[in-house]
Amino acid sequence: MGLFLSRNLVNFLVSFSAKKGPVELFPVQIKDVVSLVSRTGRHLQRYEKDRRQVVGCIPYRYRKTDQSSGGGGEELEFLVVSSPKGQRMMFPKGGWELDETIEHAALRESAEEAGVTGTLECKLGEWRYKSKSNGSFHDGHMFPLLVQKELDVWPEKHVRQRRWVTADEAKELCQQLWMKEALELLIQRLRQQKNGQAVERQRA
Repeated sequence: MGLFLSRNLVNFLVSFSAKKGPVELFPVQIKDVVSLVSRTGRHLQRYEKDRRQVVGCIPYRYRKTDQSSGGGGEELEFLVVSSPKGQRMMFPKGGWELDETIEHAALRESAEEAGVTGTLECKLGEWRYKSKSNGSFHDGHMFPLLVQKELDVWPEKHVRQRRWVTADEAKELCQQLWMKEALELLIQRLRQQKNGQAVERQRA
């Protein structure tokens, strides 16, 4: 649902960059171009062996903590959004459509449902899960998104709430098991990256 660029616009940008020299395109320059209308309907929906293909993101950030007490540092936070039909919390996700890459779908869903953009990182994995609404099986693909910008206006602002929470709160609030597993993998990955950076600093 939402972040959509026509082929004509993409062709124009590519043509323009060719004249001006090499320019890195999507998602860097145009990741903040967000449609104010969510995509609807499933006529472009991807299926694999009758399983709907669903793509989502775990948006995260490092928030600087209060340094007045002498502690200081950064706290890892995750962004969850509410279901449009209730107070159930989850990470942004939706259908992967035929006219977009899986990365494009992940960025689009994050912009539409949570109103955030940023750096999309390597996929965490793929999960097969059963839809609670109709009992069919879906394939869920989940990516981390290091948030760089929160939008004031986004397509689903009036039907969803967004909330930054700690890792423990995210585990408690998110009721979908496959999303909890994806979150655990992301936490492990970020911990390993942090430990690796600490080792590099010691060697320097």
